[in-house]
Amino acid sequence: MNKVWAPWRMDFIEDVRGKSPTECVFCDILKHNVDREKLILHHGTLASVVMNKYPYTNGHLLVMPKRHIAELHDLTRDEHAEMMALMAASIPILRNVLGAQGINCGLNLGKVAGAGILDHVHFHIVPRWVGDSNFFPVIAETRSIPEYVQKTYDRLIGEFQKMGEI
Repeated sequence: MNKVWAPWRMDFIEDVRGKSPTECVFCDILKHNVDREKLILHHGTLASVVMNKYPYTNGHLLVMPKRHIAELHDLTRDEHAEMMALMAASIPILRNVLGAQGINCGLNLGKVAGAGILDHVHFHIVPRWVGDSNFFPVIAETRSIPEYVQKTYDRLIGEFQKMGEI
């Protein structure tokens, strides 16, 4: 059986530990305009693109509805369509700006599936490169993220500003 070690998740757990159970970290982020500190790259009408504060790789994006909703099947057709359109528009940006050679897209529904935020559905877009699965996570419980998240934000924001209405 393969095991996935994610020791960096402790930073996330400690970051949200003190929050009220009624507070949603994503709803709090989405109250802001496009913002480097909050890592918001794009707001559409019904959904937004945000960089993951605790990325698996550089350029790890999250696409989420603006409406606080926990289940994929509760999205409206328009929310679903806009989220898919934002995912589709984000992929060439990751390829062109970061040189991503592959992309993982998906979502984790439920705690046992790996969801860290259970009550606000969101898709992950994870850029990949040949050789990005290095030995650090195996021998040192360490990920190799070669660039600060804010620097990656600076590289991506120009292309997202060109995106316009989806």
